[in-house]
Amino acid sequence: MSYLLRVALPDVPGSLGRLASAIGSAGGNIDAIEIVERTDGRAVDDVFLAAEPGVMPDSIISACTQLDGVDVLWISRYGAGSNLTRDLEVVEAMTSQPDSARDVLVDLAPATFVVDWAVRLRRDGDGVALAHGSPAAPSEVPDDLRWPDAASMERGRRFELPERLSDLLVAGCSFDADEMVVVARRGGPPILDSEIARLRHLAALAQSIDR
Repeated sequence: MSYLLRVALPDVPGSLGRLASAIGSAGGNIDAIEIVERTDGRAVDDVFLAAEPGVMPDSIISACTQLDGVDVLWISRYGAGSNLTRDLEVVEAMTSQPDSARDVLVDLAPATFVVDWAVRLRRDGDGVALAHGSPAAPSEVPDDLRWPDAASMERGRRFELPERLSDLLVAGCSFDADEMVVVARRGGPPILDSEIARLRHLAALAQSIDR
């Protein structure tokens, strides 16, 4: 079974090595580690790992939390065989398909940000229309969804959703005044400010490339 483990740990030499040793001792085999955020002497890392047969995620969590300064923020199943697409690979893909750079970003966002789906939304009067979606994205948007104010979308933001959609964590940013990209995770982990900043940067590049 493969898992995504998000941990916060001291941003000092040796921290990752100790974490890797603890995961290995608990029966987890690390496939990849991505640094999500660094702030105030702490790092938030995503660890993609495969557990040996019979190993429960609780055992891996316990091994990690026994380390000084290490907090497990999230663990969930993660599709085995999924490729991690780095930001630079997204830029390369957008550059190779400049006429559809925005849709390329949407298609690659789930692997890049480890989210469930992404969509490109277009302004439709005061409302919102679906322009393009990644696999697993919804095929329509709620009729009562209204286009957000331009300033908040330019900076990037998280969205509060109705109670019926409370298991979704959603954030997005604008391509321009009439289009935006939105990503969503079901359940967690939370979408961090650093991830919104990365999305905003890639959206700006997509807008520049497809002009």
